Amino acid sequence: MTTPARNTICLWFDHDAEEAARFYARTFPDSSVGAVLRAPGDYPSGRQGDVLTVEFTVLGIPCLGLNGGPAFRHSEAFSFQIATVDQAETDRYWDAIVGNGGQESACGWCKDKWGLSWQITPIALTRAVADPDRAAAGRAFDAMMQMGKIDIAAIEAAHRGP
Repeated sequence: MTTPARNTICLWFDHDAEEAARFYARTFPDSSVGAVLRAPGDYPSGRQGDVLTVEFTVLGIPCLGLNGGPAFRHSEAFSFQIATVDQAETDRYWDAIVGNGGQESACGWCKDKWGLSWQITPIALTRAVADPDRAAAGRAFDAMMQMGKIDIAAIEAAHRGP
């Protein structure tokens, strides 16, 4: 048995933690599915063999998917923020999440089909809005505020200004 991570993100799912974990492992590098714990017997809301928990990593971050039932839902109060290096990577992650039953939101945010929020954030955007030239940063920020998926070329153009 391996030693568990000292700090793990535990994500509550209704009943499909394993499906979500396998999607994340297929979508992101340095991601995988580990141990799947199944119920050793029947219980009030499930049957022997049902998946209780799934250990997985997303971009090297240890997570545990807990099939806890419908009592709690994900919210924007928790999100994965994925820093992307270029438009192709931004498009690939955004399209994978939205194209697998997810939903677009604003300013680089989207939700996967399980309701988890993702910020697909190009490094170019972070650099632009952190520019000490507040006018340039403001133009980049204003451009971002009009976007769903981030368009790096448009951010860079806004950052440069007229």
